[in-house]
Amino acid sequence: MHSTVRPTADRTSYAETPVQKVALTFGILFVVVGVAGFIPGVTANLETIQFAGHESQALLLGVFQVSILHNLVHLLYGIVGLAAAASFAFAKNYLIWGGVVYALLLLYGLFLSGDHPANFVPLNSADNWLHGFLAVAMIVLGVLLGRRDRAARTGITGTTR
Repeated sequence: MHSTVRPTADRTSYAETPVQKVALTFGILFVVVGVAGFIPGVTANLETIQFAGHESQALLLGVFQVSILHNLVHLLYGIVGLAAAASFAFAKNYLIWGGVVYALLLLYGLFLSGDHPANFVPLNSADNWLHGFLAVAMIVLGVLLGRRDRAARTGITGTTR
């Protein structure tokens, strides 16, 4: 008996796998949130929005403290998520490392928010809870959905003769 391994291209179509679909979903959500942060009515106190810093009193959905920089970061995160949906590996890394960034933002919000001199991001307790949720969700989904069998992802087939 002889076994032959035939690798095929390690490529997937846009948003083909579950991890890519989740990256696409996060990308869309972040773009929507980034745009919504600039819309009066969706963001309360928009007239008080600052470029950066904790002085901004603009509240997305009347709850989450935002700034222009904060909104631009959401837009950038969204665009990267949309791009990540093109590749299994990119989507997996986007979710895991994006989640790590949100975990760091949670720590930042817990220890440096408010009137702390190093604070340049407007964060309130609602933001901290959301960042904690996003960190866990993104990391867990990236790890679990990124654990696909390598043979299934690459199309390696084994035949016996």
